[in-house]
Amino acid sequence: MAREGILIVLSGFSGAGKGSIVKELIERYEQYALSISATTRAPRPGEEEGIAYFFKSREAFQQMIAEDALVEYAQYVDNYYGTPRAYVEEQLAKGKDVLLEIEIQGARKIKEQFPEAVLLFVTTKDIQTLEQRLAGRGTETKEVITQRLKRAVEESEGMEEYDYLVINDQLDTCVKQIHSIIESEHLKTRRNQAFVGKVREELKRFSKGE
Repeated sequence: MAREGILIVLSGFSGAGKGSIVKELIERYEQYALSISATTRAPRPGEEEGIAYFFKSREAFQQMIAEDALVEYAQYVDNYYGTPRAYVEEQLAKGKDVLLEIEIQGARKIKEQFPEAVLLFVTTKDIQTLEQRLAGRGTETKEVITQRLKRAVEESEGMEEYDYLVINDQLDTCVKQIHSIIESEHLKTRRNQAFVGKVREELKRFSKGE
């Protein structure tokens, strides 16, 4: 039975550990591919084309928008960020489960175009833990942390739109749980209609003594 790839969207509050989860899934299991975003921002030191991002000029990115070459995109601080359609579809065709780490606006657009996509919302066990993780980074001021928590209030309004809620308390447990969710998704009958049809036809022939 040929295994088709699943498009997996991970969203969640800043500080919930989405990046760490994605990194662990990629390193532990061969079936996952990380979707690489396109962006108009300049490369930072150490960032390589096609690994960190696909770096585009503003004109090239706008051309991608015009040609419907992005499954979703958004603009942040004068720069565009988006998910190239060709890369996602290529990985799915290879049977890879494609991971997208994006915000709720992008998740909604993905669900519109890929109804079979699996949406997971990642959070901490409580907001105190979330605040502690943000403060523990040591890279953000108290004002920035407050802003991120206010943004989390807005993001929480869309939590019910996701297929699964995942609490990232212990990273190892969380990664295993997400992997189990994806494995279960692969076994759903609606994803295996060709196999179901094949079984039915074989049973019909067998029952007729063919």
